[in-house]
Amino acid sequence: MRLLNTKYKDSGVALALLVLRVVAGSAMAVNHGYKKLTGFSEIAAKGFSDPFHIGVKASLSLTIFAEFFCAVLILLGLLTRLATIPLIIAMCVALFVAHNGDFFGQGELAGLFLAIFLVLLLVGPGKYSVDKAIGK
Repeated sequence: MRLLNTKYKDSGVALALLVLRVVAGSAMAVNHGYKKLTGFSEIAAKGFSDPFHIGVKASLSLTIFAEFFCAVLILLGLLTRLATIPLIIAMCVALFVAHNGDFFGQGELAGLFLAIFLVLLLVGPGKYSVDKAIGK
């Protein structure tokens, strides 16, 4: 029975990485980054979190850079490993600062995104990516 087989094929891993990248990248960009990008003024006026004491607008701008622009890069598989770094930082801040490390409560989504971006940092974008197509 194939379901109990522990062997895997490279094409299966490549397809799994594609699915992981597309789902995580698009979910982050659309559900988090784009909303912050289009609502910048309102979010900044409400007092966005500033854990590094660089200013609310600077913190929000860096978060938008990570959650929208880096997420789009991950979705495409372009500069994937480099693009995961700002997202890992943003998810650490979300999980440990905004949600007080509550992985099994309010910080669950940030923790899941953190795990996904750590996997992509370690494994890379896979065979079906722009990085692979341009030979990076």
